[in-house]
Amino acid sequence: MSHRATLTPQMLQYAEKFDDRGDIRWMPYLMYFHAADHRSEVVNTDRLGFRLTHGPDGATASPGGPLPEGPVRLLAGSSTAFGIGASSDRHTLPSWLWSKHAPSVPWLNFAGRSHNSTQELLLFTLYRHLLPQIDEIVLFSGFNNLGLSRLPAPIRGDSGAFFNCNDFYGQMEELRAGRRKASGGRGLFGGRRQAEPAPADTRVPELAEQIELAVELTLRHLDSWRLLAQGMGAKLTFVLQPLATWVRETPAPQERLLFDELDAISNFGEVYGDISSMAAREAYSKELRSGCEQMGVRFLDLNPVVADAIGQDDWLFVDRIHFTDDGHDLVAGLLARQLDLT
Repeated sequence: MSHRATLTPQMLQYAEKFDDRGDIRWMPYLMYFHAADHRSEVVNTDRLGFRLTHGPDGATASPGGPLPEGPVRLLAGSSTAFGIGASSDRHTLPSWLWSKHAPSVPWLNFAGRSHNSTQELLLFTLYRHLLPQIDEIVLFSGFNNLGLSRLPAPIRGDSGAFFNCNDFYGQMEELRAGRRKASGGRGLFGGRRQAEPAPADTRVPELAEQIELAVELTLRHLDSWRLLAQGMGAKLTFVLQPLATWVRETPAPQERLLFDELDAISNFGEVYGDISSMAAREAYSKELRSGCEQMGVRFLDLNPVVADAIGQDDWLFVDRIHFTDDGHDLVAGLLARQLDLT
């Protein structure tokens, strides 16, 4: 049996329903979101696909399900905020915050797996109308924009690349090719179509350019978050999420087993190797912090905070980006302390 199946059996359920490309729930505007009304011992979603959050005394809440009457706090972001890696809904970051570390106001899980900053912002604008008064928004994000910034310019476009974008562009090109063939090369009004465009730029940006692209896109959307939060009277914080290789150079023993096994079946090192270094994180964090300060948004790089709070053998990650249950608990507690949440 694999180390992943032995050490993190919950990941098999995430893979079954949330990783399978054949089960992707394609959505207008967002491109994709989680399965709706999903039920299992590991992860449960409401009628819209948001994950349930657990609070004190058995309370639960979600944007598309039961909601408290009073003010709420949101944890937004992508898969780490959603809680991939947690063995149950009770062990995600928003559940630990509501049930243990900052229980004075209910927390909602407002994250979308594999979302970039464009999708994180769109998700909020599409479903904000369902929510009661919002007291606080913690945007726990940053990695996906950087990871996707290495893709060529035609794929990034004006709003950033997104996961599964090759499926989208491939299908669109097949559709265009079919229509060109059906029209016999004639345009809308019967004229001969123009020649095919020149081959697209497929250059992979250098690391410094990747960081620049990710910072610009993140801050652009964060400024929209700022305006929305300001209009609602909500406090906004951007948290640069931890990555295992941004926290420490030598993983815990269990992490080493899991990372080696995952590397044998994936191309993480090939795809993300240049951005996974401490130096890349420091450069990225510095630029994000400067941009947040200029627009008046509170910023927290959680990587050095986590590094200072753990020992060399503390097992935090099920892979390089997602936490164990203890990791979620630790990070939620650090968030509460660093952001003065009660």
